[in-house]
Amino acid sequence: MKIVVIGGTGLIGSKLVARLAAQGHDAVPASPKSGVNSVTGEGLGAALDGADVVVDVSNAPDWSPAAVLDFFERSSRNLVAAGKAAGIKHHVALSIVGTDRMADLAYFHAKVAQEQVIKTSGLPYTIVRATQFFEFVRSIADAGAVDGKVVVPAALFQPIAADDVAAALADVAVRAPLNATIDIAGPDKQPFASFVSRRLRAAGDGREVVADPKAGYFGAVIDDQSLTPLGQARLGAIDFDSWLASAA
Repeated sequence: MKIVVIGGTGLIGSKLVARLAAQGHDAVPASPKSGVNSVTGEGLGAALDGADVVVDVSNAPDWSPAAVLDFFERSSRNLVAAGKAAGIKHHVALSIVGTDRMADLAYFHAKVAQEQVIKTSGLPYTIVRATQFFEFVRSIADAGAVDGKVVVPAALFQPIAADDVAAALADVAVRAPLNATIDIAGPDKQPFASFVSRRLRAAGDGREVVADPKAGYFGAVIDDQSLTPLGQARLGAIDFDSWLASAA
């Protein structure tokens, strides 16, 4: 199949393109770097010509409330319109576990808007909601740096390896559309402090990690159910310690 990956040069997109190509598909990475801009619509028609599936793993360059909402709404509308014109048979989009439970986070609110555009488009679709990636646990630690310590939420966390996200998307893309949303997550559910402290130790960072029930997640108050799947979820094959070992 010809499968166009919007955001195909990023962390997830590049892994997905490589995986699909290894399976024998015509995997096309599409991004502003390749002359395809989903926000302006530039190059979309040509990129989707003859395609069977489009997978959207694009990310907004500006996460301020108005900018991130505009990005995901306009990008999704343009993709839907171009997909209909091209006769796309399956629209796949990567979203986030917990988007509908954390509307006070501007990024999550924008992802909900993106999902709504897709669900009401009339195109066959599958939305894949993933938990946070292992690759960004260090960024979470840096965001919680206070007075020589790292303060993180006391809530449960279930991050996933980017390779497992790409594997799940590759599997979904070549199957029939579900016209539904599915969750994917890492194999282990543990408190934030467990993941963050192991990530820092692996990097030789000896700062103390403190779990604070009042600490927010990028400004949002969370609990054990905010960022973890509530029902059935596809679990990744790579556990955090294995990922740390391979990353080292």
